[in-house]
Amino acid sequence: MTEGVGLSEGAADEAVDICRDLLRIPSVNRGNGDGDERAAAEYVAAALAEVGIEPTVLESEPGRTSVIARIPGADRSRPGLLIHGHLDVVPADAADWRFDPFAGEIADGCLWGRGAIDMKDMDAMTLAVVRDRVRTGRVPPRDVVLAFVADEEAGGGLGARWLVENHPGLFDGCSEAISEVGGFSYTVSDDLRLYLIETAQKGLAWMKLTVAGQAGHGSMINDDNAVTALCEAVARVGRHRFPLVITPTVRAFLTEVGDALGIEIDADDPESAVTKLGPIARMIGASLSNTANPTQLDAGYKVNVIPGEASAHVDGRFLPGQEEEFLRQIDELLGPDVRREWVVHDQALEIPFSGPLVAAMGSALRSEDPAARPIPYMMSAGTDAKSFSRLGISCYGFAPLLLPPDLEFAGMFHGVDERVPLEGLRFGARVLDRFLSLA
Repeated sequence: MTEGVGLSEGAADEAVDICRDLLRIPSVNRGNGDGDERAAAEYVAAALAEVGIEPTVLESEPGRTSVIARIPGADRSRPGLLIHGHLDVVPADAADWRFDPFAGEIADGCLWGRGAIDMKDMDAMTLAVVRDRVRTGRVPPRDVVLAFVADEEAGGGLGARWLVENHPGLFDGCSEAISEVGGFSYTVSDDLRLYLIETAQKGLAWMKLTVAGQAGHGSMINDDNAVTALCEAVARVGRHRFPLVITPTVRAFLTEVGDALGIEIDADDPESAVTKLGPIARMIGASLSNTANPTQLDAGYKVNVIPGEASAHVDGRFLPGQEEEFLRQIDELLGPDVRREWVVHDQALEIPFSGPLVAAMGSALRSEDPAARPIPYMMSAGTDAKSFSRLGISCYGFAPLLLPPDLEFAGMFHGVDERVPLEGLRFGARVLDRFLSLA
């Protein structure tokens, strides 16, 4: 086993090239089963096979393709490490973008495209690093299982969840995992950069709300109008502000940030401190409470016909330990005449920010950035960690990126003009390679 050599010259650049290739494959997931990751999966499988890593390619439905591979480690008696990433991306309207979202353009020191941050950057870093390690004969300390999966953007039912339920043996022995939305930098000063490691994420409560009423002619008075009743209920939910709840992860984050910024955090008013966090303020602010945002409305088929039914969709997110209270409050806001059913319902997660794997993350970051200080945080959204954690795997968000201080990282997710800095991507590949040597 050859270790300590580090990433080969050119391997970090290969991460950029692979990411660019993946961005040019429009693996769009529109939800409701409408997606196609096959071309991206075939690209990944070929990249693995080229260096002798045998891929397993599986489809939950035609076109909904995932790729899994296992790289044997030096000590196979140790629990394995899972690195998972999704191949699907949300839709993008080219008319809104500076560059074609599926062209993989390079400009202003960044690689632009849908998936550049979410999360073909991490897919590319992982591929570049494992390909280089195989080429140079550098065996990881323990087994590493790779999973490039479908359907994360619609809850993972045709990707990670399907794999966990139908092929759990592929992940036998894995005790820990890393994936997206963690390990990115937040610059405090030239001498201090915080790197946010995701150790918790909110639960998913995507709901369809339905109200039944009396159908009739649009010219008549109707006190049982389904549209009116639905809109009133949706407005109550959308305007509601849930109470602040400080979880252990958020408390640790606020303590670390307070120390780094030299400010005192008021436990009764943490929002004041969060507003000072610039580009990450919105992401962190959403981790202070449960949230519920109406996102879709559907009713009627003709302007002069009062429909007998109206429906809406709400994106709900609940904190760890808050699911029961969240649903109680939602049902109180909706009232007895609104039928609620699940679109996607999944657990919240929270694990300690401690142990050898966390130490390995810190060492790997500091090896490339002496100003690095890793801290835990809670992600306001969700990832495939929800599915893999059902196998008893402790899942962290660690997709290392060095970001410019003024880049609104949170705004890149599902946003217009999504892009990843080239140097940040190269930095991430070097950190990930170092991490695999330590993990």
